[in-house]
Amino acid sequence: MRIKKIISGGQTGADRAALDFAIESRIPHGGWVPKGRMAEDGPLPKRYKVRETQTAEYNERTEKNVMDSDGTLIFGNGTLNGGSALTMSLARRYQKPCLHLDLAQVPELQAAAQIETWIQENRISVLNVAGPRASKSPEIYALVMKVLRALL
Repeated sequence: MRIKKIISGGQTGADRAALDFAIESRIPHGGWVPKGRMAEDGPLPKRYKVRETQTAEYNERTEKNVMDSDGTLIFGNGTLNGGSALTMSLARRYQKPCLHLDLAQVPELQAAAQIETWIQENRISVLNVAGPRASKSPEIYALVMKVLRALL
């Protein structure tokens, strides 16, 4: 994996797993989060090196993260909806590479292999990671961590 930076919107679930993975792996991290560093579990702790948008709107940070990355990896468990669907739409609008992995359908090691190939083919160095929040998909944090760890 040749990722130089991992970014996300800081929400619980997939976003937070990506940031924690980056910290654990000593990969620079960042991204945009809503004003006030808000997430569903309250303000994002200061250990996350993220920037606040001017508004508390989740859509604003989603768009900025898509724009500031070389490509977006969206984890999911089934059909994309809500913020994940918006992320896919924005990646298409800005013509940025985007990979959706349905972890209900793709085993962890296969998912890691697909990500590695996609990263290499698209020359991704700044990776935006998105997916459902913990309240919508309680198991997503652990699944994303397993897949990202399998990349190393």
